[in-house]
Amino acid sequence: MRLAFPARSIATMGGQLTLFALVVFAGCARDTSTLTPVWQQRFATEGIVRRADNVIVRHTREAGRRQNSYKDRLASVLVTHGTILIHQGERALLEVTPRTRRGISITRQGRRIRIKAVGQRVAEIFSFEPKEDAAGWAEDLRSVVKLGGEASK
Repeated sequence: MRLAFPARSIATMGGQLTLFALVVFAGCARDTSTLTPVWQQRFATEGIVRRADNVIVRHTREAGRRQNSYKDRLASVLVTHGTILIHQGERALLEVTPRTRRGISITRQGRRIRIKAVGQRVAEIFSFEPKEDAAGWAEDLRSVVKLGGEASK
């Protein structure tokens, strides 16, 4: 007996299974919001503007047209007046300061925020959906990136 499923419904089922797995494992996952004592002190000085703890962040690596890969990760996003930090506890996935040498751009599509970091060989994109005020998040992220542009002039 052969069951026929349209390709579209199989892709939808795969997406639903992936989402289900993320929800189940996120419930069992560790807290990613923990900051190192050095970070705590630094960010208290800089002033925390926004913080999203334990959100799903899609990390995409663009190494060329055919070598793109991505992972959905549970991470936390923190924005101060001078820093953007995407981290998993004490492990930094992306840190942007005025001294950052990579090209950084911020885009927003609906509720999704995309932070693109372009280096010499690889571009990385970190995207997430804040729980509220995506427009405000994008504006605050861009203000940190502008500091780097002003520092290099």
